[in-house]
Amino acid sequence: MSIFSSLTNQFLLAMPSLEDINFSRSVTLICEHSEEGALGIVVNRPTNLSVTEIFQQLDLEGKSIDCSEVVHFGGPVQSERGLVLHENLGSWEYTLAITDTLGLTTSKDILDALAKGKGPNSYIFALGYAGWTGGQLEAEIQQNSWLTVPANREILFETPVEERWAKAAAMAGIDISKISSQVGHA
Repeated sequence: MSIFSSLTNQFLLAMPSLEDINFSRSVTLICEHSEEGALGIVVNRPTNLSVTEIFQQLDLEGKSIDCSEVVHFGGPVQSERGLVLHENLGSWEYTLAITDTLGLTTSKDILDALAKGKGPNSYIFALGYAGWTGGQLEAEIQQNSWLTVPANREILFETPVEERWAKAAAMAGIDISKISSQVGHA
């Protein structure tokens, strides 16, 4: 019998040997993890879209905001679906609470609020998510595809996107640039 340990609110850092185009050098926040599987949002893959463009595509009315926030590639699953990772849980129609202060909302009401300048101040808008079936993520970790470190709000909301992978590893005392991309077993 094995003891299950949830990775909710942990970062998955892609090891240098992980060459999958969706996850190479990625930082993924695990939003939910149980024996049935896991769901995460990649937080360091900006797209060429801005949040303002999403508002325009959805024909959201509100104050005339020029939101320079970029839309992130959250993962390869349902890549047309918008999700908002944010601080302050609020009372949105559908929010998955990751912690007492961090949530993932998939309902349109948060987008309406953001368009009107009344939504969360700290957020990441993502299209798609990363998903694993039961036992899949654990197997990938055992194959040295991922390094896990505790999630950190500074990395999520204050660190430039291009620095998140190395900075998250450094918070765990690891210089990820010195880890070989060659995989081996002793």
